[in-house]
This record gives sequence, C-alpha cells and structure tokens, in this order.
Amino acid sequence: MNLEEALIILDTFLEQSLNDVQELVFRKAWEGQTYPEIAESSGYDANYIKDVGSKLWKLLSHALEEEVTKSNFRSVLRRRSQSNILQKKQQHIQTAVLKHHQPSGGIREIEIISKDSGISELPVATKVEEEKKSVIFNPDFLEIPSGSVPLNSSFYIERPPIEERAFAEINKPGSLIRIKAPSQTGKTSLMQRILAHARQSGLHTVQISLQRADSQVFTSLEKFLRWFCANISRQLNLEPKLHDYWDEDIGSKVSCTLYLQGYVLQEIDCPVVLALDEVNRIFEYPEISGDFLPLLRSWYEDASELEIWQKLRLLVVHATEAYIPLDINQSPFNVGLPIKLPEFTLEQVQDLALRHGLAWAEGETGAKKLAPLVAMIGGHPYLVRLALYNLVRQEVTLEQLLQNAPTIAGIYSNYLRHHLANLQTHPELKTALKGVVTSPTSVQLEAIAAYKLESMGLVKLEGNQAIPSCELYRLYFREQLG
Repeated sequence: MNLEEALIILDTFLEQSLNDVQELVFRKAWEGQTYPEIAESSGYDANYIKDVGSKLWKLLSHALEEEVTKSNFRSVLRRRSQSNILQKKQQHIQTAVLKHHQPSGGIREIEIISKDSGISELPVATKVEEEKKSVIFNPDFLEIPSGSVPLNSSFYIERPPIEERAFAEINKPGSLIRIKAPSQTGKTSLMQRILAHARQSGLHTVQISLQRADSQVFTSLEKFLRWFCANISRQLNLEPKLHDYWDEDIGSKVSCTLYLQGYVLQEIDCPVVLALDEVNRIFEYPEISGDFLPLLRSWYEDASELEIWQKLRLLVVHATEAYIPLDINQSPFNVGLPIKLPEFTLEQVQDLALRHGLAWAEGETGAKKLAPLVAMIGGHPYLVRLALYNLVRQEVTLEQLLQNAPTIAGIYSNYLRHHLANLQTHPELKTALKGVVTSPTSVQLEAIAAYKLESMGLVKLEGNQAIPSCELYRLYFREQLG
C-alpha cells in the first residue's frame, strides 16, 4: 500500500477530511520523517508540529477504534486495507456461488441478503467445519511464503520503532545502517522498504547482493572491487570507466575509492543509497573481507570531512558479525545505526494470522490458541508464515501442525532437511549443534562454529554461549543427530 492508497483508506473512516497541516504531518510521517524534520522542511515550529501529530493519532485512534501511533499507523492502515479487500472478496464469492442441492452436496440453499444493498443474492453453504468457516481461501490473495515480502504485501509486519528509525536515518547525509538477523527473518524485506522510502525521498538506490556474485569474483581483492564498482555504475546508468581510475601502483582500495569519489559521486545529481545484502558471504573470504570491510568504514568516516562522501548512504545487511579479527577502529560493525531484527511477538503473530483471514485467532482466545505455536517455533518470521499458509489452505489443523512439526511428516520437513544436509557436509558444525540440542543448559562453542550456526539461524548466542533458537530445532536435531 502506498501513501495515496493510505489517504483513500483514511477518507473512508473519517467524518471529514484532514486539514492541510494534518495531511502534511501524515505524509511526512509516512515517509519516515521525525517531527523536527517535518518542522524544518515545512517552516513550522517543531512544538506545533508535535502537537498536531499527537492530535492526529488521537483522531485516527477514535475513527479506527484502536490505538494509532506514529510508530504503528502504517501497519494499522494496511490491516484495515486488507480487511476491506477480504470483505469485498467475501461478497464477490457470495454472489458468484452456484446453486447447490441438498442430495448431492449436503448443502442447503438459503437466501443471503446484502447488508449494503438489501438485494437478495445467490445461495451459499450453511454448514461447514468450524475452521473452514473462518477462512476465505483465494489463491490470488494468499502469498507463498518464500523470499522477501513484496512491497505491496499486506503480510509485512512492522517491528516498531525499527522502520521509523531506519527511514529517518537513511535521509541523513553520509549515514550508515547495519541490519543484522539470522537467515529468513526479514532482513531483505526491511532493506527493500528502506530503499523504497529512499526513492520516495528522491534518492538514487543501488542494491548489491553478494549471494549473486560468481565464485571467481572472490579470488582476489582486485576482482571483487572491480565487480563492485561495475555493478554500481550500471545500476546508476553510468558508463563503467574502471580503466580511467584503476592503477595497480596505488592499489585496488585507493583505485576503488577514487573511482567512487572522482567519478560516480560527481556524476550523480542526488545522493545514493548503496545497499549491500548478504554481506556475511564475504566473511568466508578473510583475505577480501579484511580489506573491504575497513574500506566501508573509511567511506563512512570520510563523510564527516568531505562533502562529496555525504552523498553516499550505506545500508549493510548481514546474518551475523564477521568472525575474522578486525581492529575496532576499522570495523564497520560498531558505527552507524545498528538494527538487530527481533523475532515476532505473540501479538505480532496474532496480527499476521488475522491478516491471513484466520478469524479464530482473534482476541484473547485466539492468542491462547497461537501461544503453543510461538512456543514451538519462536517468532521466526518464515516459520510463522509457513504455518499460517498451511492453516489457511486447510491442509492441516493447528493441533496436527504442532504434533508433527519436529518430524519428517510435518510441514517443516523440507526446511529442516535442508539444514540437516548442510550439517552433514560440515562435521564440525554437526558436532557443535549436537552438543547444543542435547544439553539442558547453554553450551560454549568455538567462535567460527558459533558464527556459522547463528547465521543459519539454528542457535542464539550470548557471547560464545549457545542455545537452540527454538524448541522445533531442539526436538528435530536431537532426534536426527542423536
């Protein structure tokens, strides 16, 4: 849902439209600006804007009949938007259902009266199983839970105040944001939303995923940096001019820096957000990461002295910290804005379940039904999405899902088997994880094993002390590795 769609949704709930200042605050808040930034850009007093904002959220809370804040208003409106879509789909299904007869299908014809129009509509089923009654399954509506969550998806769950802080930070000259979380927990989805916000703010964006780099790119620092610079140039529609700036006498790092400073940043007409995804892949090549990571740090520090480097904003996404030794003054992992993505809370899982159309998940009773699921899989976003996807498709009940979850008959079997296959090819990781899942207390791991298991999302770390990330992993791997 974009800004204009959000304003349309608001119009359907408000008795009268927002005034000019209220709409200004709403628009700027949607873009991620703070109250002081809104005041500065619009010429109003900061306290006045803050007061307008406070009254605006109270107004929306009253209209929407739930608490609305600057941190959650996007999420609330997306949920209301999806609720409207579901309602329209339900009405469409009711009007499109063909007449069924009692003898063949056990379904009695009844007359449905539209609440909106008072017009009689076609018959629908009057008796179905309780769980099926609460779900409207439509393949066009349900998303397969794989990869990042699309920008227009109603299934993206915000984790306040993370989005708001990131949107505000990326607008700052020379900024650096670090997003850290295990695999399949929403890093790339958040990155895409930061980039979308940056584009709405008029910034250029470049996205480089190190997972897409050929293996030969990592054979030397020079090859990697040339690949890096060529990618940036092409995404900015600039002709690559590596030969004009590359000089083996001054080295690859200086050549790369001069190329960005003297060519790329000079040629672009506005700042650029450089997003580096799957940075943890480079950790496997210490001879490259030992030079490249300090290089990122140096560009960030140059922004405080050289105006040209303020045009570069860095967004670094990785599964865990580098296990290679880096001088604390050279590491990019202790500067900028750190974002560590938490797991979903029970409340957020419940919110997502309702967005999937699972009406039984509503209220205190629904939270109690979902609590055992969260106890089994934690708040791991992908595992939660996969569970809800299967529940909506009615291929399994919640009780069956929980009972079979850590077994080869469960919905997570392919996911777990993939991890098991990786462990079988790395005996040292297999041994390390076995020690973790069979121990009643936390276990101290060797640093590299700890880093790799955490990046896979299988363990949680406090220092080098590890525990299983969730009960699902403990039960499954204790059985498979025992």
